Amino acid sequence: MVDTAHGGKDEADQPKRDFLFLAAGAMGAIGTAAVVWPMIDSLNPSADVLALASTEVDLSPVEVGQAITVTWRGKPVFVRHRTEAEIDEAGAVDLAELRDPQPDSERTQKPEWLVMVGICTHLGCIPLGQKPGDPKGEYGGWFCPCHGSHYDTSGRIRKGPAPENMLVPTHDFIDDTTLVVG
Repeated sequence: MVDTAHGGKDEADQPKRDFLFLAAGAMGAIGTAAVVWPMIDSLNPSADVLALASTEVDLSPVEVGQAITVTWRGKPVFVRHRTEAEIDEAGAVDLAELRDPQPDSERTQKPEWLVMVGICTHLGCIPLGQKPGDPKGEYGGWFCPCHGSHYDTSGRIRKGPAPENMLVPTHDFIDDTTLVVG
């Protein structure tokens, strides 16, 4: 006979202990999830940001060679009406030379319109190159003066510390002069 009064274990109590451990573990997991879920859920975009989920842009006043900046989800989006020379230059690049190889055809829906998030992929600066007098870097696209990243006419990183090309957001052309970003 086992003496349970002095610390001995009774084999008949083992299933009860196992159940109590499992029940306590399950309650702990449920309690942790109940505390953590609201914190994770708070990281989702707020209702006012979701209301700006898409932006419609009238492209009719944008002439060939011009660029505009629109805001989508609080970020600048560069829209450039590219010239034939810019399109040809972007298409002629040897992809083996690129840090983040991506053909121009994958970055555009219509070759004459380049749409991308205007944020440098190095540290989140806004590159220059949208205005006529801005420096466009060595490749005729955009230049980030903060750390010296140079982008080409397709928004691909060509020189400097940026690790990736500028991002192309989800977008569609409703007709020849209307763009929807998002």
